Amino acid sequence: MCGIAGVLFKRQGEHEIGKTLIEMLDGCQHRGPDSTGFALYGDTKELLQLRFIVPMQDPARQEAIDNIAALLKRHNATIEKEESVGCSYHIEVRFAGDLLAFTRDIEEHAKLVSVGHTLDIIKDDGTAHELDELYHVGDFKGTHGIGHVRLATESAVRPEAAHPFWATGFEDIAIVHNGQITNYWKMRRRLERRGYSFHTDNDSELVAVYLADKLSQGETLDHVLETAIEDLDGTFSFLVSTKDEIGYAKDNLAAKPMVLYETDDMIAIASEEVSLNRLFPGQSINSTEPAPGTHQTWSRSI
Repeated sequence: MCGIAGVLFKRQGEHEIGKTLIEMLDGCQHRGPDSTGFALYGDTKELLQLRFIVPMQDPARQEAIDNIAALLKRHNATIEKEESVGCSYHIEVRFAGDLLAFTRDIEEHAKLVSVGHTLDIIKDDGTAHELDELYHVGDFKGTHGIGHVRLATESAVRPEAAHPFWATGFEDIAIVHNGQITNYWKMRRRLERRGYSFHTDNDSELVAVYLADKLSQGETLDHVLETAIEDLDGTFSFLVSTKDEIGYAKDNLAAKPMVLYETDDMIAIASEEVSLNRLFPGQSINSTEPAPGTHQTWSRSI
């Protein structure tokens, strides 16, 4: 059992995405006390953002950071900003080469968890408020985001196994997932034959790679979600976000809960009603539950 949440503000401007997702995830934290994660989207930056999982203690931590620096140098990527906190090493780099080749090489030698000009993924063991204390998630202002609270069932309790998962090799795409993909190994082998690598045994990573592969072929997010419902077996509800969109997909059995609330200004989606109520305390909201086998996307104003 896990919990997912997502929010997109449709109109231009900066919004308190960090605080909003903390409240939503805290509302369903009982569904997953092991780890928490956020995929946060802000305005497009000139520099490319990369976030890594690194060991907590020296000398292993410094060795990992030095290794990342060597990898970047190999690809003529220059670090302009860096921050090392918790299990995380976040950098902004100047890079103008082949992004797919760049990230695939780095992933083979370091624990890369997000890449993007708008996306930053923060995930670790602990609750939403514990991550906020360490990483100051509540200070983040942006346009949209998705989040996840995890009860580990398919893989170990480690930061790199937590959600969200970045769509390997492609910038600004992330997913959070509640459920189980029962044809995981079949689909994984198919994608590996297409040149993709997997770095955990978490079936949610498969969803991210599957979506990235489809989007790289020029398909729209709406169509990709439609095909995912047919291609992926199991019981699942998942959210996906790109630089300008957020969307959901539910399997044909709809065994995994999801509710949503939409206004002219925003769309909010979560595993439980209590997460939506956190955004509108004391108010009665007209939420809906998506039907089995459905999907939908929303875009922000640009």
